[in-house]
Amino acid sequence: MLVLYYDCFAGISGDMNLGTMLDLGVDSQCLLKELGKLPIDSYKIKFYRDKRGGITGTKFEVVPSLKKSSSRRKLQERNYRDVTKLIRQSKLSANVQKISLDIFTRLAEAEGKIHGCKINDVHFHELGAIDSIIDIVGAAVCLDYLKVDKIISSPIQLGSGIIHCSHGTLPVPAPATAEILKGIPVKTGLVPFEATTPTGAAIIAATVSTFKEKIDFTPKKIGYGLGSKDSSVPNVLRLF
Repeated sequence: MLVLYYDCFAGISGDMNLGTMLDLGVDSQCLLKELGKLPIDSYKIKFYRDKRGGITGTKFEVVPSLKKSSSRRKLQERNYRDVTKLIRQSKLSANVQKISLDIFTRLAEAEGKIHGCKINDVHFHELGAIDSIIDIVGAAVCLDYLKVDKIISSPIQLGSGIIHCSHGTLPVPAPATAEILKGIPVKTGLVPFEATTPTGAAIIAATVSTFKEKIDFTPKKIGYGLGSKDSSVPNVLRLF
C-alpha cells in the first residue's frame, strides 16, 4: 500500500502543498502541462530551492500578470459557479476534475456559511482567485500523479493572532478555515501568524481519510514545501 502522510506541524497552505509535492518527486513538467489545460493565462509559475529555518525545500509561487483591465475585471468576477464551469470544461482528466471540485466545494461551502450567501455566489476575490485555482487544481494533479492508496495527516497547526483580508480584520484561524476543519484534530499557538489557510484546510479536509500523530510506517520519500514566513519554527510542510 502506498501511503501519503501530511506532517502539518507548521500548518499548510496551497503553495506550501505544491512545493512539497514537487520536492517529493512529482514531475514539474507534468504539473505545468496539466495546469496548462485550464483556460486561464494571466499568471506565471515559479518554483525554486530555498531554506526556512535551516531546512532546504521547494518554494512554489503563482505570479499574477494582469496587464489588461478586462483581465482584471474578469478575474474579480469569478465566483464558485464560474470556477466549477472552468474546471468541467477543461481537458483535465475526470479524476483530476473530481478531486479539484471536491476541494473547491469544501472551500465554497465554508465561505458561503460564514458570509451568509449561497454557494454559487461565493466569490474568490481578485488575485486570490488565480492562486486558489492553481493551488487546488495543482493539488489534484499531484495526487492523481502519485496514485496513492491512502492519505493520512497529523493534527493541523493553525497558528495564532489576526489577519487582514478583503473581509477586514479576522482572528486566526480564519472563520472559513475553522469551519472547514470541523471534526478534524487541530492545534494552535505554535507561531504568531496564520499557519493554515482556507485553501490548505480544504485540501486536507477533502483528501485525508485518517488523522493521527504517530508515524507507524516505513518512509520511502520525504518532501519539504516552503512557506513565506520567517519564524523560530521552520515555515515548512513535510510529506512522507
